[in-house]
Amino acid sequence: MKAGTVTGTARRKLVLATCGLALLAGCGSGSTSPASSPSAAASATSPSATSPSAAGSASSSALCADAAALRASLDQLRNISVQAGAVNQITTNLNNVKTALTTLVTDAHGQFQAQTSALSAALDTLKTAVRSLGASPGVSTVSGVVSALGKVNTAAQNLLAAVNTDCPSASPSSSA
Repeated sequence: MKAGTVTGTARRKLVLATCGLALLAGCGSGSTSPASSPSAAASATSPSATSPSAAGSASSSALCADAAALRASLDQLRNISVQAGAVNQITTNLNNVKTALTTLVTDAHGQFQAQTSALSAALDTLKTAVRSLGASPGVSTVSGVVSALGKVNTAAQNLLAAVNTDCPSASPSSSA
């Protein structure tokens, strides 16, 4: 087989990996519009995700605004197709999430440290996977990005659930 030729099986795996990303991005249930899922990261909550510190130790309005900005940047990150040509856009969206997370961490003054650390680690894993995708596009690197996005999604759910104790608007209503 020639280099660069994708077999039918490899093509199917690539399509399945891309479809897996769409499900992680909140595009499941027959919806294909990114706008139909305001925040897949915040839609599910983890019962173990609780605020480690007393509420009110951080400025509520700043914290809530930071949570909203983080949620918006996460939405942009999740609502992109994983493919070799999207590496720059994924990287830009990833950097936006990291910036929003840094702002939230600063304004939280130590609150949610376990959750913010977990999200930061998941974002670092995603950054590595995206670099691999850019360097060597293929089924395994697409799958690596999809897997890393799943970890980001889980960590984001946990963080936004914890922030929800101080900012009820950090999670969308359960009607989504």
